[in-house]
Amino acid sequence: MENVKVFSIIIAVFSVLSVESVGLKDLKTCNFGAVYNFGDSNSDTGGGSAAFWPAGKPCGETFFGRPVGRGCDGRLIIDFIAEHLGLPHLSPYLDSIGTSFRYGANFAIGGSTIRPQNESMSLNGVSPFSLDIQIVQFDQFKDRTGHFYNRSYPRHRRNLPRPEDFSKALYIFDIGQNDIAAGLRKKNDSAFRASVPDIVDQLAKAVQNLYEHGARTFWVHNAGPIGCLPVSLHYHDIKPEELDEQGCLKAQNAYSMEFNRQLKARVIKLREELPHAALTYVDIYAAKYELIGNAKKQGFVEAANICCGFHEDEIQVYCGHKQNINGTEIYAGSCENPSDFISWDGVHYTEAANRWVAHRIINGSFSDPPLPIKHACHIP
Repeated sequence: MENVKVFSIIIAVFSVLSVESVGLKDLKTCNFGAVYNFGDSNSDTGGGSAAFWPAGKPCGETFFGRPVGRGCDGRLIIDFIAEHLGLPHLSPYLDSIGTSFRYGANFAIGGSTIRPQNESMSLNGVSPFSLDIQIVQFDQFKDRTGHFYNRSYPRHRRNLPRPEDFSKALYIFDIGQNDIAAGLRKKNDSAFRASVPDIVDQLAKAVQNLYEHGARTFWVHNAGPIGCLPVSLHYHDIKPEELDEQGCLKAQNAYSMEFNRQLKARVIKLREELPHAALTYVDIYAAKYELIGNAKKQGFVEAANICCGFHEDEIQVYCGHKQNINGTEIYAGSCENPSDFISWDGVHYTEAANRWVAHRIINGSFSDPPLPIKHACHIP
């Protein structure tokens, strides 16, 4: 308990320093009545399970005690953000059972991309719910919930968003990793670099669409270090010169860095185009890379180790799956202590790692401008 108190004090100090660093110490806390999230599996709280097939055991075991549609042993970064803002975890837009949208909705779907891909979920895990579709879903959501809210009895409104909250909501984008993965699959560096301007422009168009419908506060995550994902390190015959000082694939991380460079430039341009918008660019790449580089100092095992799955002697069985190997059935279960690991299943982070990253981005330490998330509605 003492460690929790000390950590809370550290976070509070960082928050004050972040605000002071931009000369806005006396800013009022933003009153975010709702959060709307657009993304992929890094922030999917059950949309993919509702649309395709449910995430099975052992996902969810650490916090929820059962699978709840997250590709993780517990909570995601978006869950910690909601908790920090005093809001419940976001309900997936596609989930029809026990759903409340009073405090926002989550349109993220695992496998989603910014730019529609000529691929499929069955072929290589690419979702048909690209960002443009998620925005269409939001537009319909806003229109239909407003219609029913204004025509319902008060007791029927409790699960619907209040129309006045849309303009005061926080809009989060956590998407792009699968666009980078698609570029890596095609193994054409020049083609990927040529595609990035269009990818970031499509994200910008999504922001502009929301802005035109009254949204004002945007929190945009860049892409994490894809070359540090253990799944990449376990599935390739890697030469030492291909790795950086943290043991990550340099060529793959170069894709992420190029995407992030252009994304940041586009966010800066959006500030000029949308004068009444508060746009925060969040350097998820730097936060995750710092964690990976200091894994043992932060109490984790080696960053390349995978908690859930079977990865030995060139045999790869994904988390929660079974496979018959030489007459023996192998179940790819989870490790004994997921909180010791950064990677849950080789692609997604554990709850412990998500908490570590979330607590460092919500205070503004990795943001441009360097404002805590509770002050993100202000335009410096």
